[in-house]
This record gives sequence, structure tokens and C-alpha cells, in this order.
Amino acid sequence: MSQYHSNPVNEQGFVDWSRQEDTIWHDLVARQSSLVEERACRAYLDGLELLSLANDRVPQLPEINQVLNRETGWQVEPVPALINFDRFFDLLANKRFPVATFLRSREEFDYLQEPDFFHEIYGHCAMLTNPDFAHFTHHYGELGKNATAEERVFLARLYWFTVEFGLVRQGGNLKVYGGGILSSPGETVYALESAIAKRESFDLETVLRTPYRIDIMQPIYFVLDDLKQLYLLCQQDLVTEVHKAQSKGLLAPLFESIS
Repeated sequence: MSQYHSNPVNEQGFVDWSRQEDTIWHDLVARQSSLVEERACRAYLDGLELLSLANDRVPQLPEINQVLNRETGWQVEPVPALINFDRFFDLLANKRFPVATFLRSREEFDYLQEPDFFHEIYGHCAMLTNPDFAHFTHHYGELGKNATAEERVFLARLYWFTVEFGLVRQGGNLKVYGGGILSSPGETVYALESAIAKRESFDLETVLRTPYRIDIMQPIYFVLDDLKQLYLLCQQDLVTEVHKAQSKGLLAPLFESIS
């Protein structure tokens, strides 16, 4: 259950954000901008420039949709704070990225488990201007829409270790493209600079079999050679790969289980 509730959206797609929410947005963007400048991949930074997000007020959905639709045919879709998997996959399959229209409170300024407006817009939307990333996300939605509940559990790991917490090689360096990292100041630094975290080349079977937790810094990140790899993944029979992973079972977790 969520303690947050999405703000209403009028017929024109606008939200009546409060002055307090505008200030929270400004402070979140100001803190994160200096961190992503040297750590985010080029595709993300280019997308952020295309979006030209306001920093003195919370952006409006129609402003974002104008850019996404022009670049890759995507749109953002306002949703309640939490939606079920059927709704989630159906939206992605129709090139609609779900965005809850609430912002975190000051009390949870540094971290909250739920994806808020800052996470979805600042973390994810810039990457949706990239054709390879956008194609992968669309294909993922189509797969999930037709998957069984058991298959979706394994597919969730693919989304987690790419769209949310993916790294990519760029010019001999590691860069971030995952929105879960790019909307978190702590993890933006940790993902690239921690001496504890593992960073391994992306291997589909390993990704599908790797457990994760949402409430900790990730103990492992998977690295793409290039974002084109996401497009090429869509050419594989991913359902068959999921079935192979299911038959082999999960790998040992790299974290302590929640008791």
C-alpha cells in the first residue's frame, strides 16, 4: 500500500502542482544534475537536453509528451501511485510510460521505495528519447503483457538490471543508463565508484536468474557493451530464454535475506 496519492490531472493533462512541490522538484534536480553530468551515458544526457526540463517548477506531462512523441513515438501516462502488472505491461506495450503524479515528501527526500514523479521523469524519460532503449522497453511490454505470472517474475529481473539499474561502456569508461540509479544521488556514485559492488558484462541467463532487493544499494550491476545491445536482445526468443532460466532456478543471492 502507498502512503502517497497521485495529484489529479485535468483534461489538458496538466497537474496543479503546489509551490512546495515546485521547491522539492527544484532541490531534487539541483542535487542530481551535478552528479549525472560526469556519470550518465551520452544518450541520457542528450535526452535530458532534448526534454529541457524546467528546474524552477515541476514539469507538465504535455511538455514531456511533445518531445517523446517526436523522438520515438512514446508518451507518458499519468497513473495512481501504484498499478498492477497487467496495467503496467499494457501501457508499455502501447508505448505509454506510467508516471505517478506525486512527489516524495521532505521526510523521504533521500530515498523512497515507490517510484515518484522525479524518479519516472528525471530518471527514465531522457532514455526514452533513445531509439534502442525505447524499442527495448516497448518489446518488453509486449512480452510481459502475454506472459504468465511465473514468467513475469523472471522478466522483472531483466527490467531491473537494465531499465532500472543498467550500466553501459562508453569510450572505455562505465556510464549509467538505468533510471533507478540516475534518480538516486547515493546510487549514482555507488554504482560506478564503490569497491564493494560487482560489475559484470551483461549475460541474459545470469540476469534472469539473479535475485535482487529494492531496499538496498545493488550488490551487482550488469554492463552493456553498447545500447544497441538492448535492440539486439529484442531479436532473441526471450520467452524461451526465460523458460531456460526457470528450469535452472535462481542463483545464490548476493545479499542477506529479509527475515
